[in-house]
Amino acid sequence: MSDMQFDLTGKTAVVTGASRGLGQYFGRALAKAGADLIITSRKLEDLTPFKQEVEAMGRKVLPLELDLRDRKSIQEMGKAAIGGVEKIDILVNNAGCNVRKPAVDITWDDWNLVLDTNLRGTFFVAQAFAPHMIERQYGRIINIGSVTSVFGYAGLAPYCASRGGVKQLTMSLADDWGRHGITVNCLAPGWFKTKQNAVLYENEEWVEYLKDRIPLKRPGQPDDLNGAIVFLASDASAYITGQTMLIDGGISTGATRATTNK
Repeated sequence: MSDMQFDLTGKTAVVTGASRGLGQYFGRALAKAGADLIITSRKLEDLTPFKQEVEAMGRKVLPLELDLRDRKSIQEMGKAAIGGVEKIDILVNNAGCNVRKPAVDITWDDWNLVLDTNLRGTFFVAQAFAPHMIERQYGRIINIGSVTSVFGYAGLAPYCASRGGVKQLTMSLADDWGRHGITVNCLAPGWFKTKQNAVLYENEEWVEYLKDRIPLKRPGQPDDLNGAIVFLASDASAYITGQTMLIDGGISTGATRATTNK
């Protein structure tokens, strides 16, 4: 296989939710592989540090505002992105949110916040770019899921529902748009430390418990996602669509704490 299949030089990628966390991991990896970026956040000023970092790599960067719960915001972002560059090749549907509560305490508004952002927002962002990709007969859409796309955890009912929905949505869109040269896949990270979940990692007992359940015995590190995101964004994955790729250290195997009898 030629290294050129993984080269993203001349490609432009949209990465939503790029002001922090996984969105920056993904954007950084794509930029290092040669892609120019369009990055989004609810607040434009939050993108300035990352914009400067990517520009220092020699890549072009277009920052745009995006509120996934606002249909008009999605439409305006899509128009600005398509109008601001020659073409868009890659969409990384990353932006999302979470509410951690016992299921009995989840409110109507909690549910709507998470599902509207993670599931409805993912669909309508993909829809905003689909006509452009259909016209060009080319596109790589990468919906960001989670190990909770296939695994359930207490205290995360809306989040698990939304990420499971993203997995199913990915398969539907792959079937819908495959005839137009568009691949749609779901990249599902396991346990990575981000600002959204940093409070969990302050509990050393929980971290040790987590590591026991991961066959590779550690949470994910930023570089662990690089190969997967570049692969799914590149021509190396041209015949892969509708799939969910778990980058989780093996926790989705259902591993439990090992016991030994001596």
